[in-house]
Amino acid sequence: MPCIFWLNGLAGTGKSTVARTVAAKYLEKDALGASFFFSRGGGDVGHAGKFVTSIAVQLANNIPPLKHNICDAITERTDIANQSLRDQWHQLVLGPLSKLAGNDCLSRYVLVVDALDECEDGNNIRILLQLLAEARSLETVQLRVFLTSRPEIPIRHGFYHIPEAEHKDFVLHNISPSIVDRDISIFLRYNLRLVRKEHGLEAGWPEEEAVRCLVQHASGLFIWAATACRFVREGLFAEERLRIILEGGNLTGTPEEHLNGIYITVLRTSIQGSYTEQESLRLHDLLRGVLGAIVVLFSPLSLESLSKMLRIPKQRVDRTLKDLHSIFDIPQDQTHPLRLHHPSFRDFLLDKNRCSDLHFWVDEKHAHRTLAYACIRLMSNSLKQDVCRQELPGILVTDVESSRIEQYLPPEVKYACLYWIQHLQKSNAQLCDNDEVYQFLQAHLLHWLETLGWMGKASEGILAISSLEAQIPVSIPSSITTES
Repeated sequence: MPCIFWLNGLAGTGKSTVARTVAAKYLEKDALGASFFFSRGGGDVGHAGKFVTSIAVQLANNIPPLKHNICDAITERTDIANQSLRDQWHQLVLGPLSKLAGNDCLSRYVLVVDALDECEDGNNIRILLQLLAEARSLETVQLRVFLTSRPEIPIRHGFYHIPEAEHKDFVLHNISPSIVDRDISIFLRYNLRLVRKEHGLEAGWPEEEAVRCLVQHASGLFIWAATACRFVREGLFAEERLRIILEGGNLTGTPEEHLNGIYITVLRTSIQGSYTEQESLRLHDLLRGVLGAIVVLFSPLSLESLSKMLRIPKQRVDRTLKDLHSIFDIPQDQTHPLRLHHPSFRDFLLDKNRCSDLHFWVDEKHAHRTLAYACIRLMSNSLKQDVCRQELPGILVTDVESSRIEQYLPPEVKYACLYWIQHLQKSNAQLCDNDEVYQFLQAHLLHWLETLGWMGKASEGILAISSLEAQIPVSIPSSITTES
């Protein structure tokens, strides 16, 4: 029997919903070993660095007899979290599982891995596929992998190196269109019934013909239907919102073109009003700047932190996003992070060919450059010697209450310290003597490294400096290296 079941499909076809459902069902049966849901721009779930350790922690919690084996493995290799993915997998997962006796637990567990294509490093994607396939070597306990992704090149290439007998593939967007349309129709009717009740609309709303039209517009994409329902639900006049959707798209074109259409409709609606040409240009620039920052962040930020990072008043960012709840999960508590409802919006916004209204298209390199220098300015204004005001030299981070560190290092400052170099690299900015980067390092290199120490991320700083040094045509100032 294959050890990997690969559910692949186009963006918006419902892969993550299926993955969550599978995870929930096996959790009910106490047969869920672990799950990992990748999300580009989601911090630790945007890359493979924490994949194995996260799986190991969940396995230890979900399979009690395994906990002792995993703890022994960590005792034997205390530095295992810093080792390669392969070493981590063998030491923390395969090794402990292979030592389980058949009568200690269930004979089979499921590992759910969603959106592997959202992992940022293509090479790590291929490595993870190879490691997951090694689950077939287990004898007393079977580990079955339920994996979802788009059918992108790194994943297809990874499967080429796995024997066909070891994986079963199912293409979600190849399901009969009539079945998909029926399910989308059920989804639309259910959600629009809720809208009707909330808005006090008459019993016949929406008409059957409107629902049939919406199903055609969805073109097999559940994310289109979900976005449309949120858009209608969040408007002041639901009937008007529904009319905008029905009139705004055509019934021909590819599923991706239909998804592009609903995103453009939502964006245009968010900026409607009686504005002068000058005001309209400023509003588009503001919206594009805020959206660009959100979609290229390496880890989500709250509305409050984002406004501080971009130096835009919080109320203005709030007004800019207030009609975009159908695209973003915007918490009422403005200290909680903003998140995309679906990663397809990021792909749409950064692709000039898909985002046909250039008022909204985001130049990815420019967005990274904007954030890189926003991070540098924020750090320059926030970092200083003894940033957490401990005064006594030699104090250990573990001896300081986390609340005190949070007080002096708010989320946007932590973000800036962790990711400014990555944004700089993604921007392809040309660095030179006496520019902002040079001046920041000359004035704040030690302050930055001290701050990373308080965050428990000092090693990341050393690696980041090394990668930055490799792309600078001139060396880091001798005064900095001498001082450090």
